[in-house]
Amino acid sequence: MNNTTLPSSIRQNAITDASAWEPQDLQPDQTWSVSLTAEQVDDLLSGLNRVKDLHIAEINPANFPIPVCQDVIKQIANELRVGRGFALLHGFPVEGIENEDIARMYWGLCSHLGNGVTQGGDSYNGLIDYVTAGKLRPQTGKRTVGKSGHVGFHNDPADTFMLLCVRQAPDSPKSQLVSSSTIHNALRERMPDKLHRLYEGFPHHHQDLQFAHEAPTSIAPIPVFSQANDLVSSQYNTLRIKLAADLAGGLSAEDTELLDLVDKIAAEFCFSFEFRAGDIQFGNNYVVWHGREAHQPTAEEHRTRLLMRIWLNIDDFRPFADEAVVRYAALKYGERGRSAHDVLKSLDHRIDS
Repeated sequence: MNNTTLPSSIRQNAITDASAWEPQDLQPDQTWSVSLTAEQVDDLLSGLNRVKDLHIAEINPANFPIPVCQDVIKQIANELRVGRGFALLHGFPVEGIENEDIARMYWGLCSHLGNGVTQGGDSYNGLIDYVTAGKLRPQTGKRTVGKSGHVGFHNDPADTFMLLCVRQAPDSPKSQLVSSSTIHNALRERMPDKLHRLYEGFPHHHQDLQFAHEAPTSIAPIPVFSQANDLVSSQYNTLRIKLAADLAGGLSAEDTELLDLVDKIAAEFCFSFEFRAGDIQFGNNYVVWHGREAHQPTAEEHRTRLLMRIWLNIDDFRPFADEAVVRYAALKYGERGRSAHDVLKSLDHRIDS
């Protein structure tokens, strides 16, 4: 891995592009909220009929054409790349459809946006994770995917995350998003001397998903904020940071206070919203962090909260201060970060050139 000295130059001016939003900014212009039409739902179901016999990794835009959905796909792609960094899609068909077919259709839609990568889980050869407290919960590593407690703000290690709600918990906890650009602006105004430590970053723990020959943490510290070509990218996950610090004696009092401050600012500027069956969250991990309210657990499997998560990398998505560190250090280890092409090769599928 490239071990370029970080931090990158610290941004001195406020971030003023569309990624620096506050909750009140989301009401006048709701290009981030999209509802599928009946024709677009039929388009997705027609696509599903073409790929019912395929492995998830074999599904791609060529064999899952959805022409009626292209305007929606372009709108979501624009929000991710140069807009607020997130979009919320309503009306994705899930009712009465088997999980495997939902997954095929969901993967097919997302394949039009980018390249899916593995998450290290045990479903669909790692390409789709179930986020649930039920029987489908991933059992690999030290992850807490799907547990019913409050989920603090964090981002995932790929370029983008997609969360599809197949079934919501009975008490319907709200999902939460926050702009990391807005957090950066708040820190710059209130405590500019704290930014340097966040640009230096912290090692991240691999949560026991690494191969035996790999280190348990990232080799280089991963910056919470870094800048390249006037764009600030974020990587933030307090669980992975604290687990890595525990291996070295724990976080200092100053670092603990700083991360608590970051979490407090995130809560101040968060956007909370209902997340219902058939909704999909699309998020740019470099400018948006996500979280969730706690919910009551249930012992009835058919009532447990059930989401499907996909991670995508997108070609030419944005510049990075150090791509090996900022983009890949928290992603590419163990079985994580592999492409669908890699999965097919490991399954000994024939791959058309």
